[in-house]
Amino acid sequence: MKYCSSCGSTVEFRVPKGDTLPRHVCPNCGAVHYQNPKIVVGALPEWEGRVLLCRRAIEPRHGMWTLPAGFMENEETTAEGAARETLEEACARIDVGPMYTLIDVPYISQVHIIYRARLLDLDFRPGEESLEVALFDEADIPWEQIAFRTIALTLRHYFADRRSGNWAFHTASIDTPPPGYVLPGQPPHG
Repeated sequence: MKYCSSCGSTVEFRVPKGDTLPRHVCPNCGAVHYQNPKIVVGALPEWEGRVLLCRRAIEPRHGMWTLPAGFMENEETTAEGAARETLEEACARIDVGPMYTLIDVPYISQVHIIYRARLLDLDFRPGEESLEVALFDEADIPWEQIAFRTIALTLRHYFADRRSGNWAFHTASIDTPPPGYVLPGQPPHG
């Protein structure tokens, strides 16, 4: 951040009085600009033992498979966001079930929340952000082509819970970037 969104002045990055962490502070109007983690919400849509996956038409991870998910919007609940993302990415209507995984991804300041969900019908197709959508049995999951570690972890929990018959709420933290990942603002390692 370079400029204050309140008055347009150049901001300083410092610890404001009464705080413990550096923030973007406007020396002109005194506004403190907080930057907080982003929340990613999504669904694990089920139909007769199969799960719905979307092949990404956008970066990051273009062409890879994922569950329908994306950034939560203002003025919606996490469950509403999961249903909206499923409709946007797979043109699929779902009955949102229980929250299933909550995975912290601190190195990119995100929290990923995935709900179990039931497809209401088989009327689905790729949305704007998907190349294709399909139902997969466990044996057919393209594990090497799953876009994100949070999604792979969620799918592994799902199939393990289904085999055991014991459904649980799962939490985790993925603290380190994948190999080759370049943190924003950092030079690539070579």
